[in-house]
Amino acid sequence: MSSLPFMKQYVSKPKTVGAVLPSSKYLADRIIKYINFDYACYIVEYGPGTGVFTDRMLRERKQDTIILLFECNAEFYKILKQKYKDEQNFYIVNDSAEHIGKYLATYGIPYVDYIVSGLPFASLPRDVSSSILAQTRKYLKEGGRFITFQYTLTMKSFIGQFFNEIGIEREVRNFPPAYVFCCSEAFALAPSILQKQWVDKK
Repeated sequence: MSSLPFMKQYVSKPKTVGAVLPSSKYLADRIIKYINFDYACYIVEYGPGTGVFTDRMLRERKQDTIILLFECNAEFYKILKQKYKDEQNFYIVNDSAEHIGKYLATYGIPYVDYIVSGLPFASLPRDVSSSILAQTRKYLKEGGRFITFQYTLTMKSFIGQFFNEIGIEREVRNFPPAYVFCCSEAFALAPSILQKQWVDKK
């Protein structure tokens, strides 16, 4: 797909689009490698733009895996609706990711295995970023992953308020070069369970 629509939206809405060009296939490779498609039943994507990551997920997913996209940019939403009009088990909403709970209920999605994000958290209002990350954490299944990319490491500590495990890789074959954050939550065992395990080992 031509980069022209992306460039036009960046010029008119730089704070929400975040980059002058779509993500590269190399960045898509780094994002997608964190998804176990044999395991995934429900995948959500925030800010797909023109669908670079979406294309890869559709090629790799199981036929019955459900994918839900959140695209608040009206022009990108139109492009995506046309591009994926024949896809099954696939939904696109023209709304903010803050409202993920509403649409999970609408489409009968009980939890999410993976959430992929192209949102520019560094340029979004802090309260919006906080709301999106809180909702993300709420609806991810235990053991699920939130996979995002940023152009700097400035948001690492902020994202770390919602996820206590963050793996980071850099992809230089992108314009601009990007950092991929793979975020998850390590669930600590309750003290009573830890005590039982210790007793059982004696």
